[in-house]
Amino acid sequence: MRHMLCIAVFLLTLPTGCTFLAIGGAAAGGYYVGTDERPVGEMVDDASITASVKTKLARDAEIKALDINVDTYRGVVTLHGHVSSAGAQGRAATLTRSVKGVREVRSRLAVVR
Repeated sequence: MRHMLCIAVFLLTLPTGCTFLAIGGAAAGGYYVGTDERPVGEMVDDASITASVKTKLARDAEIKALDINVDTYRGVVTLHGHVSSAGAQGRAATLTRSVKGVREVRSRLAVVR
């Protein structure tokens, strides 16, 4: 039920012109779900963690969230991308750890000045 609510909210926030993309994405997502060994509930939890981490990073003035990719698998969050300083690198990891459900953070962030 929870994953259906997430999907409904996602579809309601899409611009009208992108509806066909959502349908195509759902088909691709169906393939992904069929090949992933995690239960659907665990995939939904991981997606929720990813969204929460991205939100926290986007709200932080020190971090350029668009330069960071967030992947979550069974509560382990991996951060990929680049940041402007070692401080921002540490801040991104700290913010990620503060999200409910995160078991471990793997930072693959590079400092690029």
